[in-house]
Amino acid sequence: MEKITEGDSYQRIKLDSAPYSVNKVFRKVSKHSLWILASTATGIAFMGYFVPIRQLVPELFSAKLEVDYCFWVAFIALCTYLNAGWLREKICTHMCPYARFQSVMFDKDTLIVAYDSARGDKRGSRKKDEDYQARGLGDCVDCYMCVQVCPTGIDIRQGLQMDCISCAACVDACDSVMDKMGYARGLISYTSERELAGEQRNTWRPSLFSYVAALSIIIAALVFSLQDRAQISMSVYRDRNLFHTNSAGEIVNVYRLNITNKTQLRHRYKIALENIEFLYLPKSYEVELAPGERFDLPVSIALKRLKNMNTKGFIDFKFKVINLDSPADNILKAATFIHPTS
Repeated sequence: MEKITEGDSYQRIKLDSAPYSVNKVFRKVSKHSLWILASTATGIAFMGYFVPIRQLVPELFSAKLEVDYCFWVAFIALCTYLNAGWLREKICTHMCPYARFQSVMFDKDTLIVAYDSARGDKRGSRKKDEDYQARGLGDCVDCYMCVQVCPTGIDIRQGLQMDCISCAACVDACDSVMDKMGYARGLISYTSERELAGEQRNTWRPSLFSYVAALSIIIAALVFSLQDRAQISMSVYRDRNLFHTNSAGEIVNVYRLNITNKTQLRHRYKIALENIEFLYLPKSYEVELAPGERFDLPVSIALKRLKNMNTKGFIDFKFKVINLDSPADNILKAATFIHPTS
């Protein structure tokens, strides 16, 4: 977005140093507008994990969205705007745990982005066809292109540093300079500490097998959890009134069932009660949900007028949601029925 509105790095430096004008203000406003738009889209996408997008977007732009949802959309949008727009490489350098985590796993055979000091030093400028070796110079022309393109601002020629994110931008920049000078590529390349020392790199080593084994276990656990997850979710909320009496003189409790269809297909669901002797549903409850749709269903449960009840004012029971299109995909949710003791 910054490149579209302000140009490449050199054009941006020139624009920042120029006095304010209509062109500069227009470009700056355009850039920040795109940043805000992308950040807002990120916040909405994040909330889409918890609130259906089809419900979230219309409510957001009609000012009907709940305060909690508005807060989280704004919070994620603000974090995206600050982190991606302003902090940038400072996140990589000071906040991101990736480099710290990776440094624990490094050894002398790990592939890294590195500068070949034996070939490149002594550094210095020279003409293209000059016999630079007679002056005791290496292949590095000291152009600082590798430093200029580095997103974290490090000099890869100073050795492996924790700030390096292995983006290899310095590799491409250095190779382009080597091509112009007529030198061999690879002054900066993917290599290992052992290869830089002139030794043979060990490809197969115990640490590599242990990392592969750990990663395989994690992937297997992820696949199992996805296969084993429920295809429907349900939350149960009690009505604020403990109970009331219907026209037939029965004690009634009202609940709100929040049902979500987690599949990619439309399904019909029926509400039932699990193994209840004293309770029943006065009417049938069925709902049809589109893929990913969530629905709030008010449900009333009545107490049968039976004698010899010894429930101490409450009865534990379970709601059962039955998938009429796939009977194997059912779910149970525990709840409590409140009634007077006399």
